[in-house]
Amino acid sequence: MPRHPLTSSTAACCWIPLFALRCEEGRRPELASQPAALLAPDIARRLWQVSPLGRHAGVKPGMTVSQAIGLCPSLRLCEPDPVYYDEQFARLLAALSAVSPVVEPAELGRAYVGTDGLEGLYGAPEGIVEEMQLRIVDCGLRIGNTGVESAIRNPQSAIRVGWGRGKFVSWVAATRAKPGGAIIVHPGEEGKFLSAQPLAVLPLDPDTHRRLRQLGLKTLGRLAALPEEALVSQFGTAGRRLWRLAAGATVERVVGRAAPEPITAAITFFSPVAERELLAHALNQLLERALKHPRRIGWRVQVVRVRAELEHGASWLVESTLKDPTADRDRIAAPLRTRLEQAPPVGAVERLAVEFTAFAPGTAELQLFARDASAAARAGRRRALRIALQEIKLRLKRTLLYHVIEVQPWSRLPERRYALIDYEP
Repeated sequence: MPRHPLTSSTAACCWIPLFALRCEEGRRPELASQPAALLAPDIARRLWQVSPLGRHAGVKPGMTVSQAIGLCPSLRLCEPDPVYYDEQFARLLAALSAVSPVVEPAELGRAYVGTDGLEGLYGAPEGIVEEMQLRIVDCGLRIGNTGVESAIRNPQSAIRVGWGRGKFVSWVAATRAKPGGAIIVHPGEEGKFLSAQPLAVLPLDPDTHRRLRQLGLKTLGRLAALPEEALVSQFGTAGRRLWRLAAGATVERVVGRAAPEPITAAITFFSPVAERELLAHALNQLLERALKHPRRIGWRVQVVRVRAELEHGASWLVESTLKDPTADRDRIAAPLRTRLEQAPPVGAVERLAVEFTAFAPGTAELQLFARDASAAARAGRRRALRIALQEIKLRLKRTLLYHVIEVQPWSRLPERRYALIDYEP
């Protein structure tokens, strides 16, 4: 059941550069000592992520395989395994969720954690960051590391953390942190910290970046020194946002996302399937099965994912967010079939799974039949609250959460009408 999301004005940004490639290094440590590149999962025979040794040899993301091999004959190419990367990222998000209920994934390998109110549990921002790092170490995340210390034994050494007011400040701080380190930008220091940062940290399109460089602007400080209205006259509302970000005058809040309990339907083929027609038929059958799930009744599907396990250990992953949530099978399947035609799996499929991961309410009539979905949502919230309560008890030795109950509602004395008891979810 949808609810108003939690938000936070202070944020910690956890970032693992080249996350997918580091996941491969976690499975094959030898990749860390040689030039390596990961093929793109949705663009045939082009590079997605390149290791530092590969970049040193002139190899860049987006190159074709032939171009890359021509520049670096010893380059090791890896087939993508997006399902595995997604599972590892889910481990990271789960570890961060154990510290704060407000976690916002940004991209693979980067997430924001809302830290409002955590001072009572962990103290200063340094204590909050340390707790996050310890949780990540214990979550079983397997990523590689090009440094001396192996991140398989210590995943914390590959993670960069930034803390500050708003997502932008924390993100810039994370990009300036050393591997395994953290940068804290205390409130009131945002302008001083941002002034020396290059324009590249701003969310700029190539044309805007080129125009700003032509004006002689290279740092955020130089940009913030201009009148705000001058940027607005040149770039419109986008210019106002850029100026306010550069000046540290705006705070982009972290918006928490409740971890969905997906509805899943899967099939394992007796022999691997490579024909697109058979895969499309299997996809339709799985969608039909998932739509009939009791928890789906009364709700329209908003986000759907398709996972495929391929021969030789590779995988294929497609996610589609529907602009108009629906419970119609053909409308859900349409964007998935397009992706299947444009960027099919690179090998035969051994197992195919469909997941509904986000929902929107149906009509008022349909909501009358949504009891199972509502009960599941309430049960999930109770589980999260129970875990949070246990955490508070362990840390503070007392609950601090109470429940108001009616005792003598007819009494003339207000203090006799209600009582406080320990809250037990």
